[in-house]
Formats: sequence, structure tokens, C-alpha cells
Amino acid sequence: MALEVAGLEAGYGGARVVQGISFAVPEGSIVTLLGPNGAGKSTTLRSIAGLLKPNRGIVTLDGDRLDGLTADAVVRRGLALVPERRELFPSLSVAENLALGAYTRRDRAGIAADLEMVFTLFPRLKERRQQHARTLSGGEQQMLAIGRGLMSHPRYLLLDEPSLGLAPLLIAEIFRKLTEIRAGGTAILLVEQNASAALDVADHGYVLETGVIQLEGNAASLAADEAVRETYLR
Repeated sequence: MALEVAGLEAGYGGARVVQGISFAVPEGSIVTLLGPNGAGKSTTLRSIAGLLKPNRGIVTLDGDRLDGLTADAVVRRGLALVPERRELFPSLSVAENLALGAYTRRDRAGIAADLEMVFTLFPRLKERRQQHARTLSGGEQQMLAIGRGLMSHPRYLLLDEPSLGLAPLLIAEIFRKLTEIRAGGTAILLVEQNASAALDVADHGYVLETGVIQLEGNAASLAADEAVRETYLR
């Protein structure tokens, strides 16, 4: 069981941003996509999540095809995206933002259980559940964005640059929570420029440059790779 991407090509207009990449996120794992700005990482996530139609390639979730589905249908199949820069609803409360994460669901008992799970994972969200999202700190907003993604009860969670704009202590806290999410049974595909933090929690990694996977391996081997250390871990 896995999220599998085979021969994915995607871009905008006539520009090919992602050029035939293939990788997998096994059930219960954390896999990271590393690379500089413009490498195609976010385009890859958007293509998997149904927000961007791929030019070519196959995306499967536990054997079921995702490519060609709408974003709503992808969520219903068990995949959620936490986008770069969070994309919260600033004038809505924490509780309202979390409720929107469950918009495809009708199982009230399950939704209530997942809300308690999110509040257990991020106690500060429970304390601030009536506050508007715009009043939260950057770290709390990232917690809210992740919590909203978890409210769809995904089997696979895609995270786009969760460390963006956060102080080192907050990054460490957020990444500790990712390991707890994985321990709860949700696999994670993590896009990050902070290679050190990503490789600390990941099982496997891929290095993407100009739309092509240049390196792959288990997290420990990538962290020890001279080229990766020179480019991303200095």
C-alpha cells in the first residue's frame, strides 16, 4: 500500500516544470522531497492533490488512480494537502477553520473524534479555538493548517514547506508533531527546503532539481551524501 507517482510531467502553460518523475510514499512512512526554489516540488504536490492537471503520468493511492480526479475527489480518497503559506481563512475562528477541513465528511462522531485528536496533538489550538486565525502566531497558524488537513481523516498527508517563516524552536516542535502523526497511521509526503529538519524525521528522500530527481535514498544516506551536505546542509 502506497502513494505512487510514475512518469509525472506537469507545468504551467507551455512550461514543463516537472519532467517525468517517479517515486513512492509507502504506507506509514515519511518521505521528503528536497530541492531549491523552482525545482518543481510544489508543482508535484499540486498535481498529486488534483489542483493541477498533469500533462502526463500516473498517480495512484493504494492502487486507485488519482490523476484526472478533482481536488474534492482526491480528498475523499484519503489524501490531504497542507499548502505553502497555510492559506487559512483569517476572519474565521480556529474551530471554524478546522471544521472546513472536514467538508467532505458526514460522519459526525468521526469528525468529533478527529477534532479531539487535533486538540490533543496541538493543545494551543484548543486554548485558542474561538480566536480568529489572523490573531495566531506563525507557529500556531502552521499548527492550524496541519490540523485542518487532518480533519479530512487522510491516510496520506502532503505538506508544503511547513517550516516556512518559523523560528528554529518552532520548526523543531512542528517536526516532532509530524512523527506523532506518522505514528498515528498517516503517511506523510514532506516538501522542504530545510533539508536538515526534513531528513531528521524522514524515512526516505528524493532531491529534485529543475524538475528531475537527481538523488534518492534513505534519509541517513542522503544526510551523509557529500553533494547533499554541501548544497543543502551547510
